[in-house]
Amino acid sequence: MGLGGATMDERVPRDFETLRTTILERRHSLPKRIAQIAAYALDNPDDIAFGTAASIAASAGVQPSTLIRFAQQLGFDGFTSLQLVFRERLRERNSSYDERLAALRAKAEEGAGHRAIFDGFVAAASTSLNDISGRLNEEHFEDAIALLAKAETIYVLAKRRSYPVASYIAYALGKLKIRNQLIESAAGLNAEMIGFASPRDAVIAISFSPYAPAAIEEARVISEQGVPIVAITDSSFSPLAQFAKVWFEVAEADFAGFRSLSATMALAMALTVAVGEKRRDTGRKRKA
Repeated sequence: MGLGGATMDERVPRDFETLRTTILERRHSLPKRIAQIAAYALDNPDDIAFGTAASIAASAGVQPSTLIRFAQQLGFDGFTSLQLVFRERLRERNSSYDERLAALRAKAEEGAGHRAIFDGFVAAASTSLNDISGRLNEEHFEDAIALLAKAETIYVLAKRRSYPVASYIAYALGKLKIRNQLIESAAGLNAEMIGFASPRDAVIAISFSPYAPAAIEEARVISEQGVPIVAITDSSFSPLAQFAKVWFEVAEADFAGFRSLSATMALAMALTVAVGEKRRDTGRKRKA
């Protein structure tokens, strides 16, 4: 029997997403050292998957016994059992796009042909949008708008899967005649671009697990220059959140391993347009 009369099977997260959700739900009630390893686990899932208890504990700055307590806190009988969830996540993440497409085809064959694929992506997008609509912190939203609206230049930072969102933000800011700089250079001049940013500017940074190392490093550097950051990420344990003045947690649903960007794009569009409106309102007041 487990805590509160539950059996071990009933209370143990069976997959990484459930495990991640469980950790985030409990993060404020976890003891300090267990919260420390929880944050490390979500930020470094690959290390948890195949590291030894000693190496993981050393990297996370805790005692090996803390790993066992962490696992037991989540209902596992030991750290090895917890590791299996992280290893399964790694196997799923490393599945090739051919395998993912095969999964989509299988779903299509089970349903109504290729329309089932479309319906699957629409359902994932709807789930993501409904989730962010219910969870958006309006105070944080207003704070982010105020911060970005007063910036001389808005820098936009994202890599890999998040890059399309950054590209759209830069495009929309340009249409709104708001000075901006997309931190991306085919010539490798990102560091030089970042070097021009000052505390009078602001950054919109976007990154999701597994976080692009280059995005996190660039966010760290620009934060150390005193430039305020508005972050869009997926966890309070995200390495991007620690550098941000304001940050938003966005949980995107997926279909057959392909994760939606619907909620992220909706938030990006709303932020961009709201910043444009804020700047126009400020300009009208100055003229009045």
